[in-house]
Amino acid sequence: MLIILIRTFILYVIVLFVLRVMGKGELSKMDPFQMVILFMIAELASLPIESPDVSILTGITSLVTLLFLQVLISVISLKCEKFKRFINGKPSILIDKGNIDVKELNRLRISINDLTEQLRLKNYPSLADLDYAIMEVNGDLSVIPSPDKRALTPSDLSLKTDSEMLPMVLISDGSLYAGNLDKVGMTEKQFLTKLHTYDISDYSQVFLCFTDEKKELHVYRKDEHTGRKVCDLNQPGSEAMKAPKSGTCDPGKPGNSRDKKGGKQ
Repeated sequence: MLIILIRTFILYVIVLFVLRVMGKGELSKMDPFQMVILFMIAELASLPIESPDVSILTGITSLVTLLFLQVLISVISLKCEKFKRFINGKPSILIDKGNIDVKELNRLRISINDLTEQLRLKNYPSLADLDYAIMEVNGDLSVIPSPDKRALTPSDLSLKTDSEMLPMVLISDGSLYAGNLDKVGMTEKQFLTKLHTYDISDYSQVFLCFTDEKKELHVYRKDEHTGRKVCDLNQPGSEAMKAPKSGTCDPGKPGNSRDKKGGKQ
């Protein structure tokens, strides 16, 4: 039993290392080559665990060989487009300028029912709404609707929009994310000063704190069973928020003030 536990732990670490070296980009593709590699990794990792007669060194050697093969083929694919197409294939256009390519559907063994089902999952129930539908090499279906069926954007209405920043989590369950703090352009001293306006003096009091696209701060105080949103005490209408235990912020009720008896107005 102890030998199995040790083997499992060692192989788990090795598989984790192999997947990390493969990289996020490779794992996100899930093309035929990647699927074969992942299935083989799972099979080769399980053999030394299931069969004590198989040396663990044999399993590790097989996994490292697969890793080397995967990295080598990925590098060659980046340099040679023909090799990449041979390994991964190429996307297939199923709907071209609103016309269904029946020959391509038959070649891929996709029925019209399968196609319409995939389109419904993409929120396009009608084939007449589409200009193009493309089957990607990983099996996913990309859909390009007709111009008159696309959602309006600010540019369609000639509206100018300001650039927005990526929302950043600054505190999660009492832990400060210093790297994200640098990305939003705040020092820790400035951040603590800002938290004081929410009647918070320590990170451990915060369940969640993040900035949105407009760089506005949102704070949720840590309670026993819930994470309550709290308001900036410097904001108008937040006088009732000065008590730490009543510092909830109801977005639908600005100020959320209370009368002298403690009831809501």
